[in-house]
Amino acid sequence: MSIEVMPNFLKKRAFLTPSRTALVYEDKRYTFQQLYVESVDVAGRMHAYGMKQGQYIALLLSNHSESVVILLSLQLLGIKAVLLNTRLTTEELNYQLKDSDAAFLITESLFEEKAKQLNVSVVLKNELFQISYMEPPLVHEVALEEVCTLMYTSGTTGSPKGVMQTYGNHWWSAVGSSLNLGLQESDGWLCAVPLFHISGYSILMRSVIYGMKMVLHESFDVEKTLQDIKSEKVTTMSVVSTMLSRLLDHLDSQLPSHFRCMLLGGGPASLSLLERCVELQVPVYQTYGMTETASQFVTLSPEYSLSKLGSAGKALFPSQLQIVDSDGLEQQPLKSGDIYVKGPNVTKGYLNKEGSHLKDGWFATGDIGFVDEEGFLYVQDRRSDLIISGGENIYPAEIEGVLQGHPAIQEVGVIGVEDLEWGQVPVAFVVRDSPITEAEIIQYASSKLAKYKVPKKVIIVDHLPRNASNKLLRRSLKEWIKGGDTNEN
Repeated sequence: MSIEVMPNFLKKRAFLTPSRTALVYEDKRYTFQQLYVESVDVAGRMHAYGMKQGQYIALLLSNHSESVVILLSLQLLGIKAVLLNTRLTTEELNYQLKDSDAAFLITESLFEEKAKQLNVSVVLKNELFQISYMEPPLVHEVALEEVCTLMYTSGTTGSPKGVMQTYGNHWWSAVGSSLNLGLQESDGWLCAVPLFHISGYSILMRSVIYGMKMVLHESFDVEKTLQDIKSEKVTTMSVVSTMLSRLLDHLDSQLPSHFRCMLLGGGPASLSLLERCVELQVPVYQTYGMTETASQFVTLSPEYSLSKLGSAGKALFPSQLQIVDSDGLEQQPLKSGDIYVKGPNVTKGYLNKEGSHLKDGWFATGDIGFVDEEGFLYVQDRRSDLIISGGENIYPAEIEGVLQGHPAIQEVGVIGVEDLEWGQVPVAFVVRDSPITEAEIIQYASSKLAKYKVPKKVIIVDHLPRNASNKLLRRSLKEWIKGGDTNEN
């Protein structure tokens, strides 16, 4: 079987459209040619430092134009990038560094103190940039099956797993997205999510593959976002519900006509949020994806946002999904089961984990859902988060979606807690937008949900624990309950 190869992505893009804008970060602008030249220069310094093709090299970096250059330099050298979450503890980082056998860690002064506690050879990016240049052995072709990046899952159970993402995974993810959203020469994608997460890294890959401008922000800032959507003529942005809600709160008029898509991930959106988007004519594409699928896998177009409320959409062009029961048999429409996915954007496996994660090419996501008669996917929840109360299955996401529809509620996190009578009962953690009592929240839930789904307790908190990609950390809520540290108002 022959190995599929392609030209190095950045080198090819710089050849095709050298003068097109590639990257905008604060007051810096790069064309694809300038980005290529900068990346070759840094690759030469990496080579001189002793970084070699085939190594795993870890990165602890913030969103910055220099981070983009470093990431692309590693691709030019055929080095696998281990993207580390900057919010992790030193213990968590050391586990990932050991598991990946990272040869070096490239970081910046912001994380220097944390880096000193890590068991790896550390180089600050500023020091790396000062090393004498040595002609690097550039990789002019990449095998699509070759690992490009390694990202660790947050891990609902056990230790985090290193997801191996190949060049082919990133390529087909970009292709699937473009066949769904369309592609225009004037497109520009605003990235205010972390580059170390698949949602951010995939935007970088799309930029290079499409020849599209990426407007990079260090972090999410509402005013700066709205300003750049206008001034940089941004057409697309990746958001989660909390980001989208804040943007809508600050909109004093409709978004410019050139803006095409808010790509909404990180869980289902509430009806009230989607209705506000329709009212303000904000085009929202709901999505479902994961680190293992190199970003979005299923997407719902705006015309279905209300008629298919709660759905993540249909699998993108190169991708397939099926719902299977406990015996591994495919379920009929409207029947819940395990979500399995298949496609060229699905990871080839987890680093250092014995046995294949695939069964006949299908990957078990660990999520539960169903498809309707038209093939639209409804994600009900993570299996590990399933609440079983008196023999009834309760999906926290369903309760969260209902409660988030209340205008006084900003955010909700639901978990199951042990109960002598029922086995488990749901408990809701609520962040308020305006005053509302526990009794009022329970009364509201009672009008929307079956009795057994109504939270038995509501805890008002200042914030919900989330990871860098804004995903709710239910295990932290469980720790709050156990430790009695609920941060109650």
